[in-house]
Amino acid sequence: MLPFLLSAVLLPGPAPAQDRHRHRHLDHDSARAAVMEGRVLPLAEILAMVQPRLEARIIEVELEEHDGVLIYELRAVTPQGRLLELEVDAATGRILKGGG
Repeated sequence: MLPFLLSAVLLPGPAPAQDRHRHRHLDHDSARAAVMEGRVLPLAEILAMVQPRLEARIIEVELEEHDGVLIYELRAVTPQGRLLELEVDAATGRILKGGG
């Protein structure tokens, strides 16, 4: 009985919900390679598309891979101090989530 109890305690249980979806932050070299390979638009193009649609100043950008899709995650601050978080398809510039 003891070996069974030990195996039940030591074996991993079901993955938490956030672990079921793969999110990976791309470092500078990986991001540059993705742009050079044409898999993502350069950040300057993304900002030129997104910035006019926001009444906010972009303060942080990260390039991440979400379940195989490259996403620019943007944080912006409105003149009133409100924090906005956006997810933008890195290949098309389409806003997927957030922005207001």
